[in-house]
Amino acid sequence: MLTIAALALAIPAAPAVAHDPEARSQDMEITRKEDMQTVEGPAEYFTGRATITGQFAREAPSNLTGAIVHFEPGARTAWHKHPRGQTLIVTEGVGWTQLEGGETHEFYEGDILWCPADKKHWHGATPTQGMTHIALQEKNAEGSNVEWMEHVPDEVYLAGPKKD
Repeated sequence: MLTIAALALAIPAAPAVAHDPEARSQDMEITRKEDMQTVEGPAEYFTGRATITGQFAREAPSNLTGAIVHFEPGARTAWHKHPRGQTLIVTEGVGWTQLEGGETHEFYEGDILWCPADKKHWHGATPTQGMTHIALQEKNAEGSNVEWMEHVPDEVYLAGPKKD
């Protein structure tokens, strides 16, 4: 069963496929699209409908975790931060993101976002357009890759980016 701790947004690692550690270092590993599980983004961490596909957490010495996250229009994460930062690679749609105390920024398919370590932020779709990204982050020494916080209030989200 998938849990909430090691996914890209830090939902616990998807069950690892059993591999011989010796063979793992010698062979390429391919996870086929048809074998990936998709789960609903938990209401505790998301507003609106978000789905999470292909969660993974690499074995040591790697600390990398990740997933593909799709946000329906109006969906977004709760405030959160990552101990070693987070990279988002936008594969579809248009989204918004904001660091606590900062402006809301709009981003597009093909963009790559970086959120620095331990910076409180949120990201998601716009109210009218969905968005999909690949989320990548590393676990810290304690094995955590995210700290979840409160939901982003509608008035903060709906303020959107500043208009020029």
